[in-house]
Amino acid sequence: MKKLYNILFLIIFLLLPTLGVADNFILVSSTIGPIDSGIVDALENAFEKETGITVRHVGAGTGVALDIARKGNVDIVMVHAKPLEEKFVQEGFGTERIDLMYNDFVIVGPADDPAGIKGMKKVDEALKKISEKGVTFISRGDKSGTHVAEMTLWEKAMIKPSGPWYIVYEKGSLGNVPTLRYADEKKAYTVIDRATFLALQKEIKLVILVEGDKAMLNYISLIPVNPEKFSRVNYKDTMTFVKWLTDPQKGQLIIRDFGKDKYDSPLFFPNSQEWRKLHGKN
Repeated sequence: MKKLYNILFLIIFLLLPTLGVADNFILVSSTIGPIDSGIVDALENAFEKETGITVRHVGAGTGVALDIARKGNVDIVMVHAKPLEEKFVQEGFGTERIDLMYNDFVIVGPADDPAGIKGMKKVDEALKKISEKGVTFISRGDKSGTHVAEMTLWEKAMIKPSGPWYIVYEKGSLGNVPTLRYADEKKAYTVIDRATFLALQKEIKLVILVEGDKAMLNYISLIPVNPEKFSRVNYKDTMTFVKWLTDPQKGQLIIRDFGKDKYDSPLFFPNSQEWRKLHGKN
């Protein structure tokens, strides 16, 4: 039911962009991965229960999520593509990038591993082998955070992927879940966030083949929409939400524990400045 509410709220904001934002209501434009994992709902519900402030979200790839915010139709974005985030702030649409949490990307592929990359520690070397052997690789190709991260990894490997082996999934903009299912259908390789893989691992045959390279860390940030550019945004309640999300005793604890009851490893790790300071990681 909440997904239906989120869609209705987005329609209202897109069709009625001149309306002011009511107090006690926040609209988030979020990258799809955290939504699919369930952590966005968990954070919103806990915050609403504690404060009485209603939070709803709309999901899109990072590029589209930021474009929605560029029209002033949301109060805050939750995204994961640093170059796009920095540009958004530099253009004056957002006030600042705020560290929230992270997980990591992995390279998954068929268990028989025709590229021979299983256990490799360097993602650039693994991608070079995939390219050299011309085994099928699926890309989201939609300027989402996942796609931006994938292209950054190809750049690190000094490769411009092209050819019949490199397939841009035509429905990649729908998110990581359908992209991973498509890769599984094609018995192909892809770069995907660990949370999505863990959520689907019992339903697919693909396995994790490469993991652990620091270049594959996936940092998720918050960016409040600039109230000086869009006076209708609910900046006051948005910053209350930001403070709660980054609080080591509140939002960060939910992030730390989320998914532990279902999976062998956590889906996300706390990463706010306050959390890092408390745990001596700054």
